[in-house]
Amino acid sequence: MISSFKQILNSIKSSNFVLDSTITLDEYCAFDLSITNKSLNNFNITNPIECQNYIDSVLEGQNAKIAWGGYLEKRDLYSNNKNFSQANSQRNIHLGVDFWTKAGTKVIAPIRGKIHSFRNNSIKGDYGPTIILAHQFVETKFYTLYGHLSLESIESLRIGYVFEAGETIGTLGTPDINVNYAPHLHFQIILDMEGNRGDYPGVCSEETLEFYSKNCPNPNLLLQLPS
Repeated sequence: MISSFKQILNSIKSSNFVLDSTITLDEYCAFDLSITNKSLNNFNITNPIECQNYIDSVLEGQNAKIAWGGYLEKRDLYSNNKNFSQANSQRNIHLGVDFWTKAGTKVIAPIRGKIHSFRNNSIKGDYGPTIILAHQFVETKFYTLYGHLSLESIESLRIGYVFEAGETIGTLGTPDINVNYAPHLHFQIILDMEGNRGDYPGVCSEETLEFYSKNCPNPNLLLQLPS
């Protein structure tokens, strides 16, 4: 089932974009927030201002507008947040792809989908305003999650509303709204929502990685962005 789902994602014709499509692919650059990135030693990335300073340095160095990456990346980004720690277990493995760019940037649907749920997940370290779309291809249903949006993105939504591929679904939020992160989009694919609405774990621990990596495959299987 998991293998066939990945094949389905590969076969879907998407717009390739989840952000403003006037920003071309040659204005994207790869971005590494993993614990193995030694250049992060000079920044406290748990502070949104310092994190933004690092992002800006990468964008400027690459002459880019959007920095992206992070699927199954082990990070220190969550180390100062007790919501990511439980006894001897630390949730620090990222389950989606992040796109780091300016607040207010348009977020678009890469494929047709209807609103499954939405919520402002306002606890520090969570997603802030979040939209989840449901998609159906042949007999397979799956979901895409868009986190760290602006409050305006969820103000006039209704469950079941359909967004066509390429249609704007919202905009990126500021750090005060996206609960203490530098502005970015968290984009995640989910096979089974497990009864969740408006939210789903975007970070897991080593102990739960096997399950979540299967339930949340690499979003680039769908987007097919050049790495």
